[in-house]
Amino acid sequence: MKYLFSTVFLLVCINPFLSQENVVVLANQPQEIKSNEYDNDLLPASFFENNRNELRKLMPKNSVAVLFSNPVRNRSNDVDFQYHQDPNFYYLTGLREPNSVVFIFKEVQQYGNDITADEILFVQKNNSLDEIWTGKRLGVDGAEKFLGIKKAMASTDFSIFDLELETFDKILVGKIPQDIENNFVKDDLYNLIQGFHQKTKKCESKLDENSINNQLLPKLRQVKKPEELVLLKKAIDITCDAQIELMKSLTPQLKEYQTQAIVEYVFKNNGAEYPGFPTIMGSGENSCVLHYTSNRKPFEQNDLLVSDIGAEYHGYTADVTRTLPVNGKFSEEQKIIYNIVLEAQNAGIKLCKKGSKFWDPHDAATQVIANQLLKLGIISKAYEVKEYFMHGTSHYLGLDVHDAGLFGALEVGNVITVEPGIYIPAGANCDPKWWNIGVRIEDDILITEDEPINLSAKAPRTIDEIEQLMLEVGSFEK
Repeated sequence: MKYLFSTVFLLVCINPFLSQENVVVLANQPQEIKSNEYDNDLLPASFFENNRNELRKLMPKNSVAVLFSNPVRNRSNDVDFQYHQDPNFYYLTGLREPNSVVFIFKEVQQYGNDITADEILFVQKNNSLDEIWTGKRLGVDGAEKFLGIKKAMASTDFSIFDLELETFDKILVGKIPQDIENNFVKDDLYNLIQGFHQKTKKCESKLDENSINNQLLPKLRQVKKPEELVLLKKAIDITCDAQIELMKSLTPQLKEYQTQAIVEYVFKNNGAEYPGFPTIMGSGENSCVLHYTSNRKPFEQNDLLVSDIGAEYHGYTADVTRTLPVNGKFSEEQKIIYNIVLEAQNAGIKLCKKGSKFWDPHDAATQVIANQLLKLGIISKAYEVKEYFMHGTSHYLGLDVHDAGLFGALEVGNVITVEPGIYIPAGANCDPKWWNIGVRIEDDILITEDEPINLSAKAPRTIDEIEQLMLEVGSFEK
């Protein structure tokens, strides 16, 4: 019930026309159509169909949108990385399988006597030998049945199917994967891409490789629908649970990779499929490295630990950062820097309102940090703040950890991070007592018609709350 209560609350906040009874149904309802027999909270086929229809409304007349699936990438020798679908492709199809391409037409098209459709998805056919190794495929029939695609065809048919692309005024092309290996298999991504290039040889002037990635889909994806917020909130709750468990289990006897193991165990144990990005566990001098991911350092007694983590649940990724004293108590210098960052974050969150400019939270947070560092004598000019706070404060959150968006005025349904930080490495031009203090605090904020909602408020942020929670015995404490 813990997810249901928070879900009802946030859905009513962003959509005042949605009754509480309808929200409860939405949060609990099994999917209309699902291709995975193990999960009952996947997005329904109607969600992706609606996304395709919304894209059509933005497309110019007599145009077609073309998007390819992500490639399978090799890790080493005969071992591939675990497959992850391209977020734009997934947003429009719901398909999690590779070696596919989708065509979305502005208007209904007629091909021969038996194909009348405004979309065609080319997918790999079922293959019993391959499926012994990699699991069941949807295949052509499954794509139509489970994904609600109006017309699916086998990838092997793509090269001989005449799409008559030269008849369109605009061919809106999504990201075309690069450096794809030719495995000499007729239905793989390499052949789909080569086939597309062959079909567009005579109409290259009509190719538009900008609109899909930089305008149309960012416009759609930046506003989260209620169904998306259910999954995103669950990813955030799982991530907060991991931060809370880390606070309880953290001791100076651990190593960075052991804290990574703690949070990623909580992710998996709560149903998250993956970390949404490489887990950052930076202690001591590594707290001043923004995207530190090797996570091998043993802790020292007075280290700060920057824990920047995010669970991915059914494709949606959280991003929550907490900075913790590994011995359970902040030093006086650490407290001073931490409270500056917390003040800056609160200032940024206040501006996460409908109509604010996307960068307003960053400007507010930067102003606080500059003023406070001037008072401490760590900087002598306001512009020097960039030496210690060198990154942006916000990004969109969703199917990507740095999600698609237009970076204009904030809208109801946007979810953005607010994550100011101060990083003072050893050797910095200030009193050595500040050296190796790195602090970042990050929360996931929902823009509503009224006040912003901190979706990750479950994980303590204040010094008193953190120190109090760290007195508790964790499940992994040695």
